[in-house]
Amino acid sequence: MEKSILSTSGKPGKPLRKVTGKRDMLSISPTANSILNAGFIFFSLLTLIPIWIVVISSITKESSLAANGYRLWPEEFSVAAYKFLFGQGSIVGIAYKNTLISTVAGTVLAVISVGLYAYPLSRPNFKFKGFFTFYAFFTMLFSGGLVSYFMVMRQVLNINDTLWALFLPSSFSAFWVIVMTTFYRANVPNEVIESARMDGAGEWRTLIQIVVPLALPGLATVALFAAIGIWNNFYNCLLLVDEAKYYSLQFTIYTTLNNIRFLLENAEKMPGIVNLSELPSETFRMAMAVVTVGPIIFAYPFFQRYFIRGLTIGAVKG
Repeated sequence: MEKSILSTSGKPGKPLRKVTGKRDMLSISPTANSILNAGFIFFSLLTLIPIWIVVISSITKESSLAANGYRLWPEEFSVAAYKFLFGQGSIVGIAYKNTLISTVAGTVLAVISVGLYAYPLSRPNFKFKGFFTFYAFFTMLFSGGLVSYFMVMRQVLNINDTLWALFLPSSFSAFWVIVMTTFYRANVPNEVIESARMDGAGEWRTLIQIVVPLALPGLATVALFAAIGIWNNFYNCLLLVDEAKYYSLQFTIYTTLNNIRFLLENAEKMPGIVNLSELPSETFRMAMAVVTVGPIIFAYPFFQRYFIRGLTIGAVKG
């Protein structure tokens, strides 16, 4: 017999449903769960196979790779590509250091500048938020062109042939400002800021101790965008850097790959100077991919938990 419960008004409420042996529609059986897990593992391994082939090809002898093609395990082991990449006289090590420094510095600068620019735009009582929002959005529609960019960087800011040229032009984006402004509005309630003001907190204390902890997922997204953009950028180095000691990793590998291509295409014109059997080509490309992709792959796990928080914040309202 079904039992009933009293409502808050004292009247009988709806009868309680009897507990039956039927399974919840949202649950899955252990067999289906095992099949899904096996499928996810299988597809995950499929996505790792290309990366594995690239790594194995980078430590394969050039002649073996040309004869046998790409394999899951090297026919003849060789690290000639990495020796060529980081050997004596190579500036790849210096370029790697330059890229690491510029990526870290540019990411920190991007998070600070975008976070500080977007926060006032998210506040309803900021008087000039309409002007500064339009000012940022206007730069997404129109640019000054290549000539003005070149002249400002070289003649006004004078950052050519410095490490500043590798990250300063890429450390701010109007798109990041719009993303961060939207995140502030959606995940930082006005009531929290007002309560902090009533407790005597100033603007900077409210921002650092109240707003920033709530905005970490958005700031992590901006940091990842900035890190990937600066790490993969070689356009600034092409325009603004003339001295090899300030080259970025991407630009150094680009020029090295072009030099190898030039030697391969003109080897017949330089007999006795170029030994094609000792000059890595395909293996060098694979080693180049491993060197350039590695640090960014290791950066994703660090930001993953912030992305999960960004997806779940606001999903449950108290």
